[in-house]
Amino acid sequence: MLTLIVDRLTDGRFMLGLVAAVMAAAAALTIAMPLLETDTLAKRMKSVANERERIRQRERAAAANSKASLRQSERAFIKRISVALKLGSWLGTEGAKAKLAQAGYRSPGAENAFMVARLVMPFVFFAGTLFFVFVVHPLSYPPIVRFGIAVLGAYLGIKAPEIFLSNTIGKRKQSISRAYPNALDLLLICAESGMSIEQAFRKVSQEIGAESVALAEEFTLITAELSFLPERRQAYENVAARTGLESMRSLKTVLVQAERYGTPLGAALRVLAQESRDERMHLAEKKAAALSSKLTVPMIAFFLPVLLMVILGPALIRIFKWS
Repeated sequence: MLTLIVDRLTDGRFMLGLVAAVMAAAAALTIAMPLLETDTLAKRMKSVANERERIRQRERAAAANSKASLRQSERAFIKRISVALKLGSWLGTEGAKAKLAQAGYRSPGAENAFMVARLVMPFVFFAGTLFFVFVVHPLSYPPIVRFGIAVLGAYLGIKAPEIFLSNTIGKRKQSISRAYPNALDLLLICAESGMSIEQAFRKVSQEIGAESVALAEEFTLITAELSFLPERRQAYENVAARTGLESMRSLKTVLVQAERYGTPLGAALRVLAQESRDERMHLAEKKAAALSSKLTVPMIAFFLPVLLMVILGPALIRIFKWS
């Protein structure tokens, strides 16, 4: 078997055909990737519309002295498990609800699902690791060592929901941060054209959705909250807490000051937009300055050996030929 593999690897025709097949597969995958991408904008905007309707129902119920709260549909068995085992008292992490909101999951059902995942995933990882080290790929280590590897897998299962949540928050913040300067420019144009702040947020949410669905979702939610919450300041504070970004806190401060003291909103938004663009430029310059140091290792590992072969190759050939 090894001889056959070596013969194949040393066969020029086979290697040329293999390279051609890999290149053809890569070209086909490159062409097919845009066709396989799904448009999540309509789905997310529909979810935002449903969220807005739920906020409207909550505020109407609050006006009638009820204790309604913002809730999304959740699976009944997940809620039953969470309530029966009292997962919130021993599995609920500090600030889990705020982190779930920053990741885009704002309902109590999401919190219950997160706690159930923290309960189930260690057992799943433990069983999967045991099956792998004892059945699929038995190791030559003693059973106690393999059992220790399975315990390590269970620990990874405990951290897996938190890692997933942290990655989701990071991607969402990155999406909002990239579209934030453009959204401020659009908000400034709408404000200077005479629109109210609610209409400006609504218009910007419709336009910015092609660039960042997360930011369009937040602007749509703040539009709904501005229409139904008793205090407009609460809506601004909610969007800053949901995103967890310093830039959104700055926007909250500007809007609150304009609301309380009557300062010109257009001038404040213009300054804030300029600051956001300057900050993005500084981040780009910082990354560009660090590029040379990051390229040092790849150049030494890949470019320098090839360069030495090109320079010293003819001389070595002549030396070996004369000797």
